[in-house]
Amino acid sequence: MNIRRKDFDAITFEVVRNALDSLADEMALILMRSAYSPVVRDSMDYSTALCDRDGNMVAQGLTTALHLGSFPDAMKVIIETFKDKIYPGDVFISNDPYGGGGMHLPDIYVVKPIFNGQTIEGFATTLVHHTDIGGLTPGGTAVHATEIFQEGLCIPLLKLYESGVPNEAVLQFVGKNVRVPKKVLGDLRAQVSACNGAERGLLRLIARYGADTVHSYIGDMHRLAESRMRDEIRRIPDGTYDFTDCIDGLGENPSKIVFKVKVTINGDRATVDWSGTSPQVKAAINAPGPFIRSATYLAFRCLIGGGMPNTVGYMRPITVIAPLGSIVNPTHPAACNARGIVGFRALDTLLGALAKAIPGRIPAAGEGGATNPSIGGLEKGQAFVFTETVLGSWGGRPDRDGIDGAANLAANQSNQPIEMIEADNPLQITRYGLVQNSGGPGQYRGGLAIEREYKLNASEAVFTIRSDRRVYPPYGLAGGLCGTPSYNVLHRNKIATILPALPLEKTDLVKGDRIHHIQPGAGGYGDPLLREPEKVLQDVLDEKQTSSYAASVYGVVIARGKLNHVATIKLRKHMKATSRAKSGTTHIEHFLAVAKIRLGRKK
Repeated sequence: MNIRRKDFDAITFEVVRNALDSLADEMALILMRSAYSPVVRDSMDYSTALCDRDGNMVAQGLTTALHLGSFPDAMKVIIETFKDKIYPGDVFISNDPYGGGGMHLPDIYVVKPIFNGQTIEGFATTLVHHTDIGGLTPGGTAVHATEIFQEGLCIPLLKLYESGVPNEAVLQFVGKNVRVPKKVLGDLRAQVSACNGAERGLLRLIARYGADTVHSYIGDMHRLAESRMRDEIRRIPDGTYDFTDCIDGLGENPSKIVFKVKVTINGDRATVDWSGTSPQVKAAINAPGPFIRSATYLAFRCLIGGGMPNTVGYMRPITVIAPLGSIVNPTHPAACNARGIVGFRALDTLLGALAKAIPGRIPAAGEGGATNPSIGGLEKGQAFVFTETVLGSWGGRPDRDGIDGAANLAANQSNQPIEMIEADNPLQITRYGLVQNSGGPGQYRGGLAIEREYKLNASEAVFTIRSDRRVYPPYGLAGGLCGTPSYNVLHRNKIATILPALPLEKTDLVKGDRIHHIQPGAGGYGDPLLREPEKVLQDVLDEKQTSSYAASVYGVVIARGKLNHVATIKLRKHMKATSRAKSGTTHIEHFLAVAKIRLGRKK
């Protein structure tokens, strides 16, 4: 886009734009460094953004991407609710998914209007996933909740600070309703500190250039982002592209939960229609509307890459249709604390549709999103709550392998360090690493699965988990095979019990119990028999695959650590003739053998 204002200066524009981006990132750093809880400090399950005087997002921190498209919903509620009742020193708080623009109860917004004198110049916004919010189980993400009233403390849009004075009643009420008030209240204060940092930075910028100049360039940023997105959409051929994906389902006898998307491209506009997606369920995985909109915007944002302002402008050419009463837009009082899995699956589904529209640009499915285990109880009379997000791997890409041990592209988060987990909780991590023979085969293979095993050292505790992709592993693309399935196994004494992917009950643990979680491996891209034999050899030498796996899946013969070219050519010719490489089962059998999973009657 060519900006033609007479007083437009490209250098000043870039200074203002980068200053705003830096403020959003500074907020993220303040939050990470001052947070009390590992889920913020180490997992980095939070987000920051800066908004203009009208509440329109102008900059996003390098944080959890799947959160960021929800900020416009929250800001709209704040501005419409308080209108002329916003004063210097106010700070707002809310987590309400049904009226406050929230996504689920553990995610609490803290928002501060930024005043220059008596004039609002912008808003500093933060969103943090808190360690606990009360409710049925420690960590607040019990899949088995059937209504939001069971999920913990629902905070309507309130003033956490009013004219600079903290609302002690709100703070006391929150502290009384959570299991670990020190961590929760500490993280809330960290959010306020992050907002204060952004306030100082924005006022410095305005003092240097003047409010009119800064806001003039913010308007240019919105227009540039919208123009860039319209240009990107225009590159996609007009037409309608659909895709279907699934969540395994709930409990011991799961029935699949279907995601259907239809993407219609018309010139420089895109309409994303989720009609046909399964209705809301009596469990905590329903995803309120702001979350599905965020997932939708994210998929299109990924097409552009760097260089575009992260403002609300890039969302304007995209229309989202999410039927009310569906799992992607539930009605009150549907439970939603474990809604993350729906957002991740929606993103996978939408990327699957875009792969039809622009083949050769979209990767195969990743690990399916963050796993969310929680373990909590009492130790020496004190409550402890351990919760984390475990990620992950990327799917094979059109020109290279998927990534092993990387955050999902929707969640710029991190697995917590073992040493910190063991220092903060009566837990021991007895296994953590990549799983051999996992991931989906392809010309470019999918990333390997990650495994974690937790041993309880307290006398007793409660375990809950949100996981997926056991029955419906991550999909492959362009002839690549699907990824490998996930598993949750309870080891008690010498008995191994396979738990559901999405359990509809808590699991009571006793001292010495071990929970072994294996994440899905990502999908592969392209025909496995086209993979360069040297890459297969390297994976075998790196112990990512066994030599028997290399032979039966890739048709690559390796003996004593060396590649047998003649035998490889012969075997691949035979496999092509018999289509053995496309059976979709061989690689999973190898994975199960290595993982030592015994699929049988629950003991």
